[in-house]
Amino acid sequence: MSNSQKDAFYTFVLALFIFTFSITVTIIASYAIFKFDIHHYFLDQEANMGASKLMHNYNQMMNYLLNPFSGDFHLDDFRSSVNGRAHFSDCKNLFMLNFTVFILSGIYVFFRRKRRAHFNKTFLYITIFGIVLVALMAIDFDGFFVVFHKILFRNNDWLFDPSLDPIIDVLPDEFFVQCFALFFLLFEGLSFYKFKQKK
Repeated sequence: MSNSQKDAFYTFVLALFIFTFSITVTIIASYAIFKFDIHHYFLDQEANMGASKLMHNYNQMMNYLLNPFSGDFHLDDFRSSVNGRAHFSDCKNLFMLNFTVFILSGIYVFFRRKRRAHFNKTFLYITIFGIVLVALMAIDFDGFFVVFHKILFRNNDWLFDPSLDPIIDVLPDEFFVQCFALFFLLFEGLSFYKFKQKK
């Protein structure tokens, strides 16, 4: 492999690291976002339960998604359908994939950062593409959300029926908008920083 090819591979891995890092930070920050939304959007009233109990159920949901050794999906105060549990299982697999790529790409970037140059302009293109996605999300978030799920999932289990999976009632569009906004802020900011950074 030539030096140019090695630099191109390093650039690719660095982009993956920035992408998965942004996802990881957003996942962690979602706890604070959800806690804020409970009070701001009166989600406790929507669920007819106390804010602390609602947060407890969110913690259970996230523990299932984040813990590779967690068992079956279960929430103390929300029933779940077979399709709902299948969707959370699919999400868990994506979470595990993200964390695996995040760790491996992080290790590679850490040990190669002083020996490999990255192609700055690549991160400009990434930034521009991200801006286009943000614009599409701002124009029609529902449409963006549907396409997002159709790309990531090969079934319709994500189309929750609130009567069967009432957890969806306390995960409003605003919550997902805030999570996407944070992700794009991180991803775009870091990509643009890499574009401006000297090789």
